[in-house]
Amino acid sequence: MPDRSRSTASSTATRIADLPASSRTAPARLAATERSSSRTLDLDTATPGQVATEVLREDALALAAATRSGDEVGRLADLAARVLGSNGRLLLVGAGTSGRLCALEAAECPPTFGVKPGRVQALVAGGRAALSRSVEGAEDDRSAGSEAVRRARVGASDLVVGVSASGGPAFVCGALQEARRRRAQTALLCCVPAAEAAAARNADLVLAIPCGAEVITGSTRMKAGSVQKAVLNAVTTAAFANLGHVHGSLMVSMQPTNQKLRRRARRIVQEITGVSPQKATAALTASGWDVKVACVSAALAIDTAAARARLRQCDERLRAVLEGPP
Repeated sequence: MPDRSRSTASSTATRIADLPASSRTAPARLAATERSSSRTLDLDTATPGQVATEVLREDALALAAATRSGDEVGRLADLAARVLGSNGRLLLVGAGTSGRLCALEAAECPPTFGVKPGRVQALVAGGRAALSRSVEGAEDDRSAGSEAVRRARVGASDLVVGVSASGGPAFVCGALQEARRRRAQTALLCCVPAAEAAAARNADLVLAIPCGAEVITGSTRMKAGSVQKAVLNAVTTAAFANLGHVHGSLMVSMQPTNQKLRRRARRIVQEITGVSPQKATAALTASGWDVKVACVSAALAIDTAAARARLRQCDERLRAVLEGPP
């Protein structure tokens, strides 16, 4: 394992600079995601604590690389916001770990942002079975990727984002090619240079965040997975915030489906309107636990029907209602 005696600052600087050269001993033709890291060649002789520390250090390097790509992430978020704001859909396509991360992101959008499940979808190589176990060969089936896009009835109003550490699975390539044929907008999120990503040729926007060799060679569930999850979180959060699904940092479009979330909804109404817990609860109950409606009703002292009408007039944007003309 590497020497731990250096300062954190100098160690981080050295490691970030070293990322592209972390596998100089590997064959030049080998994909970046398949190379070995010179920093973890003695992993089996280290203590569990040392290994765990190294995994976290490497994750931090990968996330630093994602942060440096903030402008490109912002462009993908802008594109997603435009598509979703025009009643299009965001479809995330992936295989293996990347596919499961796509499914996780799609599943979290309805409860967090109050959107219908169909607005953000995951197309995963191997289908539902691949969410809990590996489906051998699924990522190599190009026609299955094309068929998944056809079954989803992708059209010109949609955005299809391929998510892949290597940027090369046939399933993702086939999906993006079919999506482009159907005139959808396309993008690729990968963890290798764009020139190494086979799927890039069918992507209108390529977000390449090379994050170097993995702690365990080829295990892209690690650094590459952390980068992909972080970027997907950033893109959906930015897009839905832009569309009025949050107020400040508060998830005003959330679905309060359990006691914890109902307590959170009550706190949100109180924080935004300044009313008592009792009035917040009454407004939420009257609105069917619609946080936005409850906020408008409590803040403006109007009934639920009038609150809903105000929100419709302001394109469901709570700030526009609360700060606009009476």
